[in-house]
Amino acid sequence: MAAAQQAGLSSEELSTIRVFQANTPSVVNITNVRAMQSYYTMDIEKIPAGTGSGLVWDRKGHVVTNFHVIKGASEVKVTLLDQSSYDAKVVGFDPDKDVAVLQLNMPSSKQAQLQPVTLGQSSGLQVGQRVYAIGNPFGLDHTLTQGIISGLGRELNTGLYPIKNVIQTDAAINPGNSGGVLLDSKGNLIGINTAIADPTGKGSSSGVGFAIPIDTVKGLVDQILTYGRVMRPSLGVVIAPPQALQRIGEKGVLVLDVTPGSPAARAGLRPTSRNGAGDLVLGDIIKGIDGQPVNTVKDLLQLLDSKRVGDKVVVEVARGQSRITFTMQLADRVLGSGTE
Repeated sequence: MAAAQQAGLSSEELSTIRVFQANTPSVVNITNVRAMQSYYTMDIEKIPAGTGSGLVWDRKGHVVTNFHVIKGASEVKVTLLDQSSYDAKVVGFDPDKDVAVLQLNMPSSKQAQLQPVTLGQSSGLQVGQRVYAIGNPFGLDHTLTQGIISGLGRELNTGLYPIKNVIQTDAAINPGNSGGVLLDSKGNLIGINTAIADPTGKGSSSGVGFAIPIDTVKGLVDQILTYGRVMRPSLGVVIAPPQALQRIGEKGVLVLDVTPGSPAARAGLRPTSRNGAGDLVLGDIIKGIDGQPVNTVKDLLQLLDSKRVGDKVVVEVARGQSRITFTMQLADRVLGSGTE
């Protein structure tokens, strides 16, 4: 830094340099390695399928990245700033929120030398404030770009559950930046870079990038480190395709089935069934939760996503010509169970 000062750099440039130098040790390069069978020899070969970025979360060897960076990997390799490389196992992930946690396979003495990121907050951000992105775009390790926060409160759909309060930035984000850090002017982590708007389909920066807010990431990482996965609240119902109610011009979410022993089963929600004559009898139609209307499946998922396992909710349903309310205590939704 003394050399930079002697070079006559401005205070603004010096501040940028400080942020970069302080945070580069916290940013890692992640390689997704997949096992593939050779067409010619039929041998199983390990081939790098893609690269991305990640960040050092703590001195226990945990690294946080995007789920899509490590999706489908048979092996994950993490390279640090000093070019040392380590195998990593996946501790847990949330595909819908595009967050994954890795555990580096390294000696405890090396773990103690790791430099975790400094966590900031995303709740008080302002459009127009300066931000910095550090990652490994196109395999160019530890690349710094800067810009401003262009928008707040964006919504990004990566699965059933949209990511809310996403940060929009014009800092250049390119392939390989995914999982890297978005920092404020003090060098605090405010988001994880995850996606770009790419109207051309060429996979390069368009000046519209998106980052998952750190307030969301912290909650997900804490759950993964505690339970090995994200605990998502559930009523315990299998929902019918939206077309079932669209055909009759009805709003809400139709209950197709009810999981035995679930909150919905204990409360007495009725699934869709057939009568003795073989005619279809519609189940309960969910109309609201805690006074908030449920007109679509998206409404239901967003309302559940705002709750926690163990919360008590009031669910309003339409049963025939009647409206009935039930009080339920939300249970844990098992990933891949097909219930909500």
